[in-house]
Amino acid sequence: MNMQQILKMGQQMQARVTEVQENLDRQEVSASAGGGMVTATVDGKGQVRSIAIDRSVVDPEDVEMLEDLVLAALSEAQKKARDIYDEEMKKVAGGLPFPMKLPGLF
Repeated sequence: MNMQQILKMGQQMQARVTEVQENLDRQEVSASAGGGMVTATVDGKGQVRSIAIDRSVVDPEDVEMLEDLVLAALSEAQKKARDIYDEEMKKVAGGLPFPMKLPGLF
């Protein structure tokens, strides 16, 4: 492979990474805890978009339970987003070792 081919491949990969990142920004991933009493929604990069809490779980005498449910829902939603992210980046890497350290990513 000559240097020009390597540079072209790098440019193509960077364009694909940018496209994947834009798609991940638009994607939403949700997860629930407590049988659906708390639902967290994140984008494909794991950034929190929303939290929904069922009124029945709001108990001023048991704030710790609510905190645990919120944390569990957020953690699961972010894990799902990480899994999606990893899969998309593996496609972009096309067989190169992954995870790769690419600037501006997770």
